[in-house]
Amino acid sequence: MRTASIARKTNETEIAVSIDLDGTGVHSMKTGVGFFDHMLDQLSRHSLIDMDVRCKGDLHIDFHHTVEDVGIALGQAIKEALGDKKGIRRYASCDLPMDGTLTRAALDVSGRAFLVFKAEFSQGKIGEIDTELFREFFQALAINAGITLHIENFYFDNNHHLAESMFKAVARALRDAVEIDSRAADRVPSTKGTL
Repeated sequence: MRTASIARKTNETEIAVSIDLDGTGVHSMKTGVGFFDHMLDQLSRHSLIDMDVRCKGDLHIDFHHTVEDVGIALGQAIKEALGDKKGIRRYASCDLPMDGTLTRAALDVSGRAFLVFKAEFSQGKIGEIDTELFREFFQALAINAGITLHIENFYFDNNHHLAESMFKAVARALRDAVEIDSRAADRVPSTKGTL
């Protein structure tokens, strides 16, 4: 079973995350940040990774700690659930159109954490969430999952679509990358023999 549960408690947040890489996209998100929950819903639904995310954060200060720390915990859960990464496809990308928006996500489940983020929002907030926090989330996710993640937006028609296209593109790429390759299910996808 490629599952993991992570509990993380700091002075700023208390988080519980459970995932199943071989799920069907069943999800439940409760972070106290409505738009962020909506984005996490998209991440689960389109990756087919079952996710349960619970976070009690210091929202009276701002949403930064909640968003970043959920990224940390979710990344740790993905890394743990992947185990030795035997049989995974490893590489994947997705060009995700959403009305007048086009965003690409490309990733390598390599064990080498790296983020390239090329997307500029035209406003500072979507609802109550600061748009700069989406980069913080993906940075925390990539570092803690041990993946190389590139996100690039080519053009967009509104900020909501830009954010949603990023989460959906990452979800679709993640789905393909962590899927077991039936032709190489007993091998780690690296000439080094380890990831």
